[in-house]
Amino acid sequence: MSPVVKVVQPVGLLDRTKVGQFEREISNYLAEGAEIVLIDFQDVSFMDSSGLGAIVAAIKTVQAAGGKLFLCSINTQVKMLLELAGLDKIMKVFPNREEFEKYVLSKPD
Repeated sequence: MSPVVKVVQPVGLLDRTKVGQFEREISNYLAEGAEIVLIDFQDVSFMDSSGLGAIVAAIKTVQAAGGKLFLCSINTQVKMLLELAGLDKIMKVFPNREEFEKYVLSKPD
């Protein structure tokens, strides 16, 4: 049986004005039974320290629920922030959603 995967896809800026909605969306998915949460950054043009804090909070929230969190399609600016915070070392980041799907589908049940 395949795991329950939910995708969060923020748009535009991931800053202090958007992190509340971002965090609620992740919490709602977990309440609905998500086992894996993918944050797809394809449409994010910029992320500030508030967005970075929201990612850290998301990691903790998803792990506390027994799930896994992954990222994909990050741009250079987001990649730099993740590297500065050391998050690139503790979570898997995929180049795009297709690579994420290959990874998830290749995992045995």
